[in-house]
Amino acid sequence: GNALRIDWLSICPPTGKGVKMHGDDLFSTPLDQSEIDFENEGGETYICGNPPYKGTREQSPQMKSDLKELLDGRLNGWKSLDYVAGWFVKAAEYGKKTPCVSAFVATNSINQGQQVPILWPFIVSTGHHIGFAHTSFKWSNLASKNAGVTVAIIGLRHESLQGPKKLYVEQDEESLLRLVKNINPYLVDADDIYVRKSTSQIAQLPEMASGDKLTDGGNLVLSQAEADNILAEHGEAKRILGRLYGAQEIIKGVVRYALVIKDDDLCFAKSIDGVSARLAAVSRMRAHSKKEATQEIANTPHRFDETRFQPVRKIVVAQLSSEKREYFPSQIVLDNDVAMAPSLVIYDSDPWIFSLTASRMHLAWIAAVCGKLETRYRYSNVMGWNTFPVPKLTEKNKKDLAHCARDILLAREAHFPATIADLYDPEKMPADLRAAHERNDEVLERIYIGRRFRNDTERLEKLFELYTKMTSAKDLKKTNSRMKA
Repeated sequence: GNALRIDWLSICPPTGKGVKMHGDDLFSTPLDQSEIDFENEGGETYICGNPPYKGTREQSPQMKSDLKELLDGRLNGWKSLDYVAGWFVKAAEYGKKTPCVSAFVATNSINQGQQVPILWPFIVSTGHHIGFAHTSFKWSNLASKNAGVTVAIIGLRHESLQGPKKLYVEQDEESLLRLVKNINPYLVDADDIYVRKSTSQIAQLPEMASGDKLTDGGNLVLSQAEADNILAEHGEAKRILGRLYGAQEIIKGVVRYALVIKDDDLCFAKSIDGVSARLAAVSRMRAHSKKEATQEIANTPHRFDETRFQPVRKIVVAQLSSEKREYFPSQIVLDNDVAMAPSLVIYDSDPWIFSLTASRMHLAWIAAVCGKLETRYRYSNVMGWNTFPVPKLTEKNKKDLAHCARDILLAREAHFPATIADLYDPEKMPADLRAAHERNDEVLERIYIGRRFRNDTERLEKLFELYTKMTSAKDLKKTNSRMKA
């Protein structure tokens, strides 16, 4: 039957309670019986099922209806949850009536990103905690329709049931068992905390903004050949052209340009036939838009729609990256270059900042708190950068990290024209580039704990510890400010 609509207590009653249900009334049963009639006297009850692994974008209308019936009005933001989250809610409710242990092989995204603060406060409020868990691993089997997803194993336990908490961590293709004090919703030995969006950086790092939104119908964007044609006739047009950087450009090395026209250069730009025609096309496209806000910018076709553009060297970060890469793609680009949404940008090119974005520490944090799109890492500035805990850095720390960052960039340059996709294939990563990243990780991680971390689980434990301290101090500072006011 449909496990999200059936009352589990009516099928599997607490010890000493009888149940008599007609199968045809609630669910179709493969058993040759028209009713179930039994009393659960002192034995163990096993509930077995196979919830489909469906994220919010893949759920059928029936699945969405199931979650709505179960969660609407109870969990704010429930529409963002994976389908399997419904089983956790049902198990937690069941455990309130008859203390039990329940376990699921679940899509690991319910322990990442925005799903954590939606689902897990409710689970904890029912008196449950995670008694055991296995961190993320790739699920595969011999079935014709191989699941092909990344999963975690999570065991819920009612607080009235005691026992050691066991965390299994995959390392070097083996599962290592650790007895821990607590397993938080991110499957880390740390306090039960929920990382939420932040509008400012907790470690006072430079701001990371969203890339520019052009809303131009493609008319402000030029291919390499189109840019070359303009420059062949108007060499001075170089000042109104900037490389465009989105995920394809950063990762696959796609070369495109954008028209970057200051108000003072508008007359010059219009004097170039190819550019003038493009600006006219932008104006027409915006004027015919159904959005009033877009119509209002039709008279300024040389300006981007939403922009924070600054003519300085900058660090651009891709929004999406394959989960196979061991480091998240980022790049330092030139003054006139444009970061295009949904990529992110830091308007500061100091190499020590690049060292952070290119570190294993940062990738571990992104993977845990930002969530994923399908199986790919999905970056968020308000979740991943603004919440990223970094110890206070000395000038020597910054100098050392800057040196490491330059080594990474030089190693990349040595393999030109290889792209990020080529260089960061884990099976083909050049030895000099890997060594540069290893040195960067060594220097950064020694700042955190005086040595290298053994694995990502250790990294996350330290990061969550720091996050708790930093956010607590920030909240205390806000409270004191309000009291003084």
